[in-house]
Amino acid sequence: QLQASGGGLVQAGGSLRLSCAASDRIFSINNMGWYRQAPGKQRELVASSTGDGSSNYADSVKGRFTISRDNAKNTVYLQMNSLKPEDTANYYCNADVTLQYSYRRANYWGQGTQVTVSS
Repeated sequence: QLQASGGGLVQAGGSLRLSCAASDRIFSINNMGWYRQAPGKQRELVASSTGDGSSNYADSVKGRFTISRDNAKNTVYLQMNSLKPEDTANYYCNADVTLQYSYRRANYWGQGTQVTVSS
């Protein structure tokens, strides 16, 4: 129901923009978060965005990452600037959504997209 994309290999100091697009079965994205998981580490919340437009960031990415959304496209983005090798991880999106037609609420995870930052 959620399709994450935009990962890749980038040098330290570079930028990437991740996208998380909702399928046609989803009417709207409410609260949404980007998580990451590095090998041997627990999954951690990197950035979150609520339906009222507020956002929060992990201390490790504040000032470098920006979460945004395009409600018309039902897509949420994570702009990542000044990337560091320690940002290397598999990035996942997670969203509380409202489903089409039934308008029931549901929670979905997107598949991971790998971000690798070389030094």
